[in-house]
Amino acid sequence: MTTVDRAGIVARARAVVKQEAEAVWALAGQLDERVADVASLLLSCQGHILVTGAGTSRAIAQRLAHLLSCSGTPALFISAADGLHGGSGAVTPNDVVYIISKGGHSAEVNQFAGIAQARGARLVAQTENPDSPLARMCDAVLVVKAVGEVDPYGMVATGSSLVNAAAGDALCVLLLELRGYTQEKFGQTHPQGAVGRKLAELQG
Repeated sequence: MTTVDRAGIVARARAVVKQEAEAVWALAGQLDERVADVASLLLSCQGHILVTGAGTSRAIAQRLAHLLSCSGTPALFISAADGLHGGSGAVTPNDVVYIISKGGHSAEVNQFAGIAQARGARLVAQTENPDSPLARMCDAVLVVKAVGEVDPYGMVATGSSLVNAAAGDALCVLLLELRGYTQEKFGQTHPQGAVGRKLAELQG
């Protein structure tokens, strides 16, 4: 049986969490007036916010789409890869396509963005590279960069995914407040589960 250094494992786990927390906190200093531009564009959307990304960014995009809808902003996840096989037909001129891409160079994501743009949608990029091909294509760019060594090998998106999720959380809260989205309205779209029961108790 392999002997493990239990105390060392606990210490390392704590160090990882601390490092990631510091990276999320550093995001606060990066946010500038561009976050207001992005929030304004999403607020004025007359259709749906269609959120996309590839790899780990896909998971963060799915999370953001769900939380936007929970916060009063109609949103759906859309697969960029599927969009190249007919799914882009869902995009309309009333929509905003919100694209999460670390470097802004993913071929399938950028091709999908070009199709969405040609169909009249507005584009937003959440990326660490404001000079990327994706960013140059977009109407608004939210620059999000995970500082420090938060990802193993600089490639496994552990800490950086949390930073990108936090940026999305900030947008959700901003839009919730700008729309005046109340607890009662939230209860209409979330009547089930523990959250639904809690809301029913509070409103009863």
